[in-house]
Amino acid sequence: MDDTLFPFTATRAIADIRIGILTIREKEQQGARGILHWIPRLTRPWHIFQFNAEALVDDYTLLTSGAVSQPIPPSVQAIAPENIFIAEGAILQHCILNASTGPIYIGARAEIMEGALIRGPFALCEGATVKMGTKIYGATTIGPYSVAGGEIKNSVIFGFSNKGHDGYLGDSVIGEWCNLGAGTSNSNLKNNAAAIRVWDEPTGQYIAAGTKCGLFMGDYSRSAINTSFNTGTVVGVCCNIFGEGLTPKHIPSFSWGYGSSPKYDLEKALRDIAGWKRLKGHALTDAEIQKLKYIFEK
Repeated sequence: MDDTLFPFTATRAIADIRIGILTIREKEQQGARGILHWIPRLTRPWHIFQFNAEALVDDYTLLTSGAVSQPIPPSVQAIAPENIFIAEGAILQHCILNASTGPIYIGARAEIMEGALIRGPFALCEGATVKMGTKIYGATTIGPYSVAGGEIKNSVIFGFSNKGHDGYLGDSVIGEWCNLGAGTSNSNLKNNAAAIRVWDEPTGQYIAAGTKCGLFMGDYSRSAINTSFNTGTVVGVCCNIFGEGLTPKHIPSFSWGYGSSPKYDLEKALRDIAGWKRLKGHALTDAEIQKLKYIFEK
């Protein structure tokens, strides 16, 4: 497996990274700039949120060219409505959409609940939900069947994950099948505004990632309520995160808590993942099990 964009490439090819509205593979399948364009550019995980605005605009143009948006409901307050596209089956009411700062794409059967405040560029992918009173700044992507709540800024949440409650998520990337407990927040700026150093899996060292950098969470990982993620934290695959104070900046895959806690038992981890997947009508596949066993043993 490729560790270039760890923790996300621990469980998927670079082509299956979501940036903008689509994955890189989906972009290429639709004739847009695909793998060759993005692989030389995405060399660190923070590049996903750094280039997300550009990718959102490209994907919006691609997906809406020649397509007809559903009408904006009368109860929705829209700024620059010409930059808003609503796919068939989407539900939204009594929210504020400001597309003057970038386009807003609302996917099929997605829902924006009342009281949400959203600034573009923004994408709510198929079947995803923005909960009541949520505040979202661009450039943000909420992946398919994910749930967004609280305050979110310049972040990418992949598919089937939940950040459904109050708490801040900024300059971050969250993998698939993750859950952030109520009150979970991350720091994205050091209190002295110094450069942030982030764990780099290929070299086993901390490297500079700029002055704005939040949380990188691998697939199937979860945080307890009121978890406080340190600036530039990297969480591996299938971690159950709980403990006192700020988290360590590097939480290895299959961690059970942090500190001196034992490793997450593999069979228990697989049962827990299967339970989470059932909540969204899915099942843990044999291919996923084999991949997780490989990561656990590695």
